[in-house]
Amino acid sequence: MLINGMPTEALSARDRGLAYGDGHFTTMQVKQGQVVWWPDHLTRLQHASTRLGFAAVPWDLLSEEVAQLAAGQAQAVVKVMLTRGSGGRGYDAAGCDSPTRIVSLADYPAHYPSWQQDGIAALVCRQHLGDAPMLAGLKTLGRLEQVLLKSELAARGGVEGIVLNSRGFLVEGVSANLFWRRGKTVFTPDLSHGGVEGIMRKRVILMLKQMGIELRVVEAPLESLWQAEEVWLTNTLMGIVPVTGIGDVHYPSPVLIRRLQERLVIEV
Repeated sequence: MLINGMPTEALSARDRGLAYGDGHFTTMQVKQGQVVWWPDHLTRLQHASTRLGFAAVPWDLLSEEVAQLAAGQAQAVVKVMLTRGSGGRGYDAAGCDSPTRIVSLADYPAHYPSWQQDGIAALVCRQHLGDAPMLAGLKTLGRLEQVLLKSELAARGGVEGIVLNSRGFLVEGVSANLFWRRGKTVFTPDLSHGGVEGIMRKRVILMLKQMGIELRVVEAPLESLWQAEEVWLTNTLMGIVPVTGIGDVHYPSPVLIRRLQERLVIEV
């Protein structure tokens, strides 16, 4: 782990990332010493820093720190967290002119290849996400809703869940974006009120466009999934994972999913 370029795990107790979740992050796959789609992740970090009104981040230095941890890794995970930095008590961010950079290295989850091949069964989460249009699309440090959702999954014996918002519309998985196909059309939830706009989600949307497949970004109820022929989840670590079933509803033929997975292998 590097904090502001130094090999340490010590962080100031005054850091606003700790006090208020005042920051954002991205999680990246490393293959053969290189971060997959680093330019996309860098753009995400820059966009979030601008939206949150952070002071200037030394992006070239951050890129060097990411490359340093990725070097020599056959397959791994690198995570970048940026906080607004240290400040006094209270919400006022005045004087926070030096964002904190935290770059860490971890093992790649060993179960994801089997998920990609065999798919997973998903639960419908009983807890719902609240709308947060000011933060919609961003991967902010405040992930308490996801912590509670993950606890629900564990208590119910599930590995992933489908999450709705408080208005009853589909949003995403607990840690992934959501797609489904009905007929010749693919659907994905509208994230303008909440949810994370994932790097892999953008890649899938681009691949669908290249394949000439219609995509609709929608506010849709849970019942939309009962009419689907394929359902899948995506993030940069798990890739594209088929959902084999949700409760009593099953999706036995991941035809389009396999085509997307094949294209993704070529890209990566």
